[in-house]
Amino acid sequence: MGGKRAYNKKAHRKDATMETTHLQQEEVTQTTPCSAAKLIREVKQKTRKRLSSEDKIRIVLEGFRRELPVSDLCRKENISTPIYYSWLKDFMEAGKSRLKGDGLRDATKSEVRSLRDENNDLKELVGSQALEIQLLKKSLNA
Repeated sequence: MGGKRAYNKKAHRKDATMETTHLQQEEVTQTTPCSAAKLIREVKQKTRKRLSSEDKIRIVLEGFRRELPVSDLCRKENISTPIYYSWLKDFMEAGKSRLKGDGLRDATKSEVRSLRDENNDLKELVGSQALEIQLLKKSLNA
């Protein structure tokens, strides 16, 4: 046959069947209930809709207008009703604390960093002054 091998249907079918069985076994071992749950969790996290604070406020204010029932508004915005009510609660609590005047302003990262640096500088200064005072006391006693 001049260097060409003859095509053997049985051998080819057997190889294909073995390969399919091997792939099916791999799939069974890879999809345990734990890994399936983990995969579902990861997919949900990656596809989760993340709304900005402005969007959340807009949705809560639309709910205040009562042009649509809350259930219809939530369906339109593709959020669950409990999420809407948790945003509403947060919105109301923030407004209440702001009107009371007891809200503390959160420091920015740069403000915190500068205050920490200043604190470290003052600690070094106090430490060096305490060292100088000790040296002066020793020199007076000597």
